[in-house]
Amino acid sequence: MNAIELLKQDHEVVKQLLEKLVATTERGVKTRRDLVQKLHMELAVHTDLEEQIFYPAYQQAGARDEAVMTAEATEEHRAVDSQVLPDLIKTDPSTTTFAGRAKVLKELLEHHIEEEEKEMFPKATKLLGAKKLKELGLLMEERKRSLKQALSREAA
Repeated sequence: MNAIELLKQDHEVVKQLLEKLVATTERGVKTRRDLVQKLHMELAVHTDLEEQIFYPAYQQAGARDEAVMTAEATEEHRAVDSQVLPDLIKTDPSTTTFAGRAKVLKELLEHHIEEEEKEMFPKATKLLGAKKLKELGLLMEERKRSLKQALSREAA
């Protein structure tokens, strides 16, 4: 699988988790906690793959526009990772505040995913080419496996 296919597959998983999360009610406390935990792990792994492997390759192959796009995407990750997701995790899942924060997280991530898939990925396909995307995909698959194993051990 090439890098873009892998990232798009991750995006689908995240979007499905977000759909399930915003569809829950205040009575679904355990479901909400479980979904947030899964989402947290998926986002941690996905963010790492993008920031450590994909974005540097994309930025290196490009010019100023690609550097700006990478900086913006990284900043969106930071907003989710350091503010929105931690706030959601700390929020009582039996409240309407939780529902509001889940919706904001969904909107932020959908915007981020759309920008990557409509702007960054098509440019990356041209700049990096099939061979390099395949190489990056293999690196990312390997790193994804090891990160998920490590995070599963931590959670246990």
